[in-house]
Amino acid sequence: MTDQTAGLGWTAGGVPVSTRFDDPYFSLEDGLAEARHVFLRGNGLPGRFRPGFRIGELGFGTGLNVLAAWRAWLDADLGGPLEVTSFEAWPLTADAMETALAAFPELAPLASELTTAWRAGRRMIETPTLRLTVIVGDARRTVGAWDGQVDAWFLDGFAPARNPELWETALMREVARHTAPGGTAATYSAAGAVRRALTEAGFSVERRAGFGRKRHMTVAHL
Repeated sequence: MTDQTAGLGWTAGGVPVSTRFDDPYFSLEDGLAEARHVFLRGNGLPGRFRPGFRIGELGFGTGLNVLAAWRAWLDADLGGPLEVTSFEAWPLTADAMETALAAFPELAPLASELTTAWRAGRRMIETPTLRLTVIVGDARRTVGAWDGQVDAWFLDGFAPARNPELWETALMREVARHTAPGGTAATYSAAGAVRRALTEAGFSVERRAGFGRKRHMTVAHL
């Protein structure tokens, strides 16, 4: 089944696949478990959470990573909002996001808040516990133009072999420039080009065990 207008297809198991990049939006095995392994634990979360914690993300996709972080933030019960800024070139429709996120019933209340706001055209979503901004456009331009700074990055673009623009050294330098001292980044990718780009941007890079069938992933510290 393929939605040609959205550049979106679906596997038999209900996982959304980008027809533009021929790559799934999240793990075919368990997208939520992947988000927690790669992006939360890869960034030392929730252990590093503190009031006012800020997350940046390359590749908003279905919003799954943000919802996983939001759920962990709520469980940590620190008060105030988690601040998230996500950069996305090809935003999904609310219907597509809703269909994809239905696979994760434990996130249903949060997913409903997200998709309701998204359907209304809101790309800045503020609740007592989440302050989310999704910046639409090519990250190679939008990250550099942004004036924010974060404590942790979720680097979740499509595979480097299919979407090399989102892993360029120049963009990783912008990621580093917008990272607070002692900040971190994590990605499912262990590609040599990705690790080199992060190293050249000034990060200390470490390869760790990946999720599911992926042997390795990458974490980085500034």
